[in-house]
Amino acid sequence: MPDHIFLVGLSGSGKSTVGRLLADRLGWSFADSDTLIEKTAGRSIPAIFSTEGEAAFREMEGRALARATRSSRVVVATGGGAPTHDAGREVLAEGFTVWLAVSPAVAAERLAAQPTDEPRPLLAGDPRQRLETLLESRRDDYARADASIEVDGLTPEQVCDRILRLWEGGDSSDDVIPGVAATVTTPGASYPIVVREGALADLGDLCGRVGLSGRAFVLTDTGSGPRFVATALDSLRAAGFQATDMAIPAGEEHKTLATVQTVYDWLLRERVERSDFLVCLGGGVVTDLGGFAAATVLRGIPFVHVPTTLLGMVDAAVGGKTGVDHAIGKNLVGAFAQPRLVLTDPVLLATLPPRHLHGGLAELVKHGFILDEELVQLLEARAGDPAALATEELIARSTAIKARVVSEDERESGARTLLNYGHTIGHGIEAAAGFSGYLHGEAVAIGMHAAGRVACETGLLPAAALDRQQSLLRACGLPERAEGVDRDAVVSAMRSDKKVRDGAISWVLLERIGQAAVYRDVPDKAVEAALDAVLA
Repeated sequence: MPDHIFLVGLSGSGKSTVGRLLADRLGWSFADSDTLIEKTAGRSIPAIFSTEGEAAFREMEGRALARATRSSRVVVATGGGAPTHDAGREVLAEGFTVWLAVSPAVAAERLAAQPTDEPRPLLAGDPRQRLETLLESRRDDYARADASIEVDGLTPEQVCDRILRLWEGGDSSDDVIPGVAATVTTPGASYPIVVREGALADLGDLCGRVGLSGRAFVLTDTGSGPRFVATALDSLRAAGFQATDMAIPAGEEHKTLATVQTVYDWLLRERVERSDFLVCLGGGVVTDLGGFAAATVLRGIPFVHVPTTLLGMVDAAVGGKTGVDHAIGKNLVGAFAQPRLVLTDPVLLATLPPRHLHGGLAELVKHGFILDEELVQLLEARAGDPAALATEELIARSTAIKARVVSEDERESGARTLLNYGHTIGHGIEAAAGFSGYLHGEAVAIGMHAAGRVACETGLLPAAALDRQQSLLRACGLPERAEGVDRDAVVSAMRSDKKVRDGAISWVLLERIGQAAVYRDVPDKAVEAALDAVLA
């Protein structure tokens, strides 16, 4: 086992506090690289930055890290920028490095509670905004660590316990949470996505591992509840949580503010507290609506997503979009709020009706079309057997794509817009059909057909690539056209979509399989031709 343990992460992640606890538990010595620098230089870090600049400070940091590791069995709390320069990385490579992943919001709160005589040199101005910027610039450097732990909501003792398990048992974060397919890290939160067969039985244990406490309220629907809620409740209670449940009516037509009101009534009648949490057990309606209810009741309580449909697993449960539909359009009322955990158990798909399985495949293949041609190739090799496409391996891969995009762009201001491929017309079809004629995935598949035709009409996409897209969608059992849907209602819903800017519709269009971009000012003629083709 390595006899040097390095803790890396943003200021406010708890490196020094956890490091001292860890050293005590191991009987090792403890070193704080910033403290070593100040003792050697005879002045504070802000003074060093002020008089000599950041480059000189990084040189001192490299020497301090090397000095701290001259003796064996030492825990080192590093400065936030230690993994960003060659001298620091060289020293860190010689030990076991753990990234304490804290959200900028939580880090800023912690730092505000720790007043200092001198301002921190890299956090001048708005500390939270600066922390968000630093996280974006350092994310890849932190991700080189041997392991990472999401520390929001965990006590220093809990973080220490997890580091010990990691150090003693292996070099992967899966030793703490088995089956982690991806981790979403945004300015607002950081959380793991578990994709593992049989994971539902471990729900209670996993909730404890991510630091949840209090009572568990399980929200499900009349479709998923009878099949899965007993397992969820048993697991939560076995882990020591008090747990109760409620079922809302199944179906997109119930994804409304009126249903949210019934959830509020239930939670408030049970005297929910901010220390409690909501488990959203169901498809996309339950995760969207439940996440919105959790984000707004008592101004926000923690929540966990346990998707029971393929659509929920690869799309709705990941990314922090919560909300409900409005008569004018889909998902027009909501909020961005990130869960504390997403638990995906592919075994749950065994009871999913074939039509719903096919619908979920639309979002899975969409991720390949826009960002991952290799995923498309894997899907094409298994085409014709939808069950063979909804495997743990492919679900994990698709989920990881979305997690990466969401981590880069939490609020859909840039790269995340690509995830709306097929949704412009797709959402219009859903709204025009009264949210009951077409499943979301079916409407998105038709929307991808339309978007593909727009791309061909404008010269962006070769016809052969559109044929390839449609061949895979057909193999997934998805429709290419919508019947009995009013064209004017579709266009009206498209123009009311939340992605419209200054009256212009933004279109996500393929440039090739595996590469997409956002376009505005798409010629009306191309859109009209696409609508003619997909609205029978």
